[in-house]
Amino acid sequence: MPTPLHRLGLVSFAALAASLALNLWAAERPLAEVINSALATSARQYEWMLAHLPDNAARPMPRTVEQGKLVTISTRDWTSGFFPGSMWYLFEATGDARWRASAEKFTALLAPEQHNTKTHDVGFILYCSYGNGLRLTGNAAYKPVLLNGAQSLSTRFNPTVGCLQSWDARNGWDFPVIIDNMMNLELLLWAAREGPAGRYRDIAIRHADTTLKNHFRADGSSFHVVAYDPKDGHVEARVTHQGAADDSAWARGQAWGLYGYTVMYRETKDPRYLAHARKIAAFIMHHPRLPADKVPYWDFDAPGIPDVPRDASAAAIMSSALFELCTYVQGDAAAEYRAFAEAQLRSLASPAYLAEPGTNGGFLLKHSTGHKPKDSEVDGPINYADYYFLEALLRARRKP
Repeated sequence: MPTPLHRLGLVSFAALAASLALNLWAAERPLAEVINSALATSARQYEWMLAHLPDNAARPMPRTVEQGKLVTISTRDWTSGFFPGSMWYLFEATGDARWRASAEKFTALLAPEQHNTKTHDVGFILYCSYGNGLRLTGNAAYKPVLLNGAQSLSTRFNPTVGCLQSWDARNGWDFPVIIDNMMNLELLLWAAREGPAGRYRDIAIRHADTTLKNHFRADGSSFHVVAYDPKDGHVEARVTHQGAADDSAWARGQAWGLYGYTVMYRETKDPRYLAHARKIAAFIMHHPRLPADKVPYWDFDAPGIPDVPRDASAAAIMSSALFELCTYVQGDAAAEYRAFAEAQLRSLASPAYLAEPGTNGGFLLKHSTGHKPKDSEVDGPINYADYYFLEALLRARRKP
């Protein structure tokens, strides 16, 4: 259990005081001012990053900073689509053709991944980059890349299990499926509308239904990994890979589920998906261990709370999802979701989390946590945190 407040050390009290002061600073500013200021800071920061990004054909995409050094990755990395996606969002936010040119340049590097059948994350890689590019420019050359990507993703579907396989067999898991995989269904649902393969929609729905049945607990929280027997589809194990424990609520996993079922409702209008997204939202929003600034600890059940790392990436994903979810309900529920999303966004846009231009390796957000059990990307910047932060800013800027 978390340490009671009266037992916290002076460092924790100081951190709490600083957090409350920054929350007050953000809460006193009109939301439009917070959004515009954050977008302007983001543009300056990414200009700095582009100016300092090494020319590395084998590893062209920035992912994080480790030990003060920028870490870049190949296009095969599951996070490779987020950097071009962020530049597409900056183009959308500013209308500046320079961002379009940069987004087009880095998006084009991902073309080989349309034929990548070795990962479920082709949805992340292509839909965040090519998907946003097609949406914002109408470039007809982007459409076949996305359709080919959907075909590649669909090859990982096992009809006996009713899911897309997330990873190839590992750790004794024959057919592992992770909650993150809900985020890749949007590509299939788009492709089902835009191309000849209507079965993509069926695959997405089967995956969402199987995940709803097997990944979630009664309180709305999710397991990270569910391992299936590919021969008959029965569940072999419910475990974690990046969370604190098999039965814990890994923060970013809860965010993926919230976002994924919100998208499923948007695309299908199935009330089951709306109800489930709301159940996940309730778990997150009313959790007794959610910090005052609403940026979660890396795991809601992490040992040592409150003296554990936060995950700004989880908060950004949650905020973006809630800005969409609030448009599918009415009255008090809509107001509650939007107010919570705004509170998270204000925190992320405050100096506590939003980096000064020229710092943080050029990334926007500080204090994300990638893989705490392996001590990887802990309490630092990560490219997907930036992507969903920008998405949340743009969604907040629209009229509800």
